[in-house]
Amino acid sequence: MAAFTEVVEFLLTPSKTVFVVGGLIVLLVPILLHLFITRSTPYTSLPSILLVGPPNAGKTALLTLFERGDAFFSSSAAPTSRDDQAPLATHTSQVPHSVELTISSDGAGSAPLNYRDSARDDAPGSHKKFLLLDSPGHPKLRNQALAPIVASGNGTTATGTNAAATATSLRGIIYVLDAGTLDDLLAPAAAYLYDVLLALQKRASTGSTSSRAPKAIPVLVAANKADLFTALPASLVRTNLEAEITRIRSFKSKGMLDSGVGVDDIGSEDNDAWLGAYGTDKFTFAQMREFDIQVDVVAGSVKEGKVDKWWEWIAERI
Repeated sequence: MAAFTEVVEFLLTPSKTVFVVGGLIVLLVPILLHLFITRSTPYTSLPSILLVGPPNAGKTALLTLFERGDAFFSSSAAPTSRDDQAPLATHTSQVPHSVELTISSDGAGSAPLNYRDSARDDAPGSHKKFLLLDSPGHPKLRNQALAPIVASGNGTTATGTNAAATATSLRGIIYVLDAGTLDDLLAPAAAYLYDVLLALQKRASTGSTSSRAPKAIPVLVAANKADLFTALPASLVRTNLEAEITRIRSFKSKGMLDSGVGVDDIGSEDNDAWLGAYGTDKFTFAQMREFDIQVDVVAGSVKEGKVDKWWEWIAERI
């Protein structure tokens, strides 16, 4: 008891030693606690959405719009409406990059709020963070865009893209195309989409042979520039893409048969290179459901800020 009393008296008596020991405790305890928590808690990457598509389709503009909200639009004079404003100029991406965004939903029906509301810290409802990954559309750089898809199938981290695109983080792919020029540029737009869907199909087929199948990755075909007079509606974008992918698939199959391979000699590896239901005459996006891949086609306009349906699609998958 006497020893305890002496210790208490020492601690309560102002001295240089007491101040030094107290200061060390105040400084070191939070640091040690932080190190303990960070080392004991496994790192979890943020969920991510990947933007892909042909060049000049509006991928970077869409990313900038989601990041800045109404600040994406500017005007020399004080605008009175959205029609008086002009979107900020963007440039063609040469390297992949990403932004961290916050998406929110109200507490009642968990409906996603407008992307402008989600950018506010005081927006009601729950908030979730995610990464929006932008990829270059140039044909020579498309391997970088497909890298996260391949990585999500084999459990590795994508190289050449954002390191967050891992096996568990990729939640969806938005394929942005220009609906105003699709009549003239249908072939390259469909060919790129063919490669994206085939990569997802191979990913699903590879996962089906393992003990644990990879998580399904849905695809949104964002038909941008719907404000243009020449823009095709979403229904025609769908049918035109399906028809062109059918032609591409037939061309690839014919090339394989012309090389001397008989129909009866086609093996499982060649079957895996056939997009959609094997042996069908016409390709449809509905065939991708066999591989647990949902494909939606939704029109919108980055220039006019009409992207709420795309934002809601993201919210349902984050």
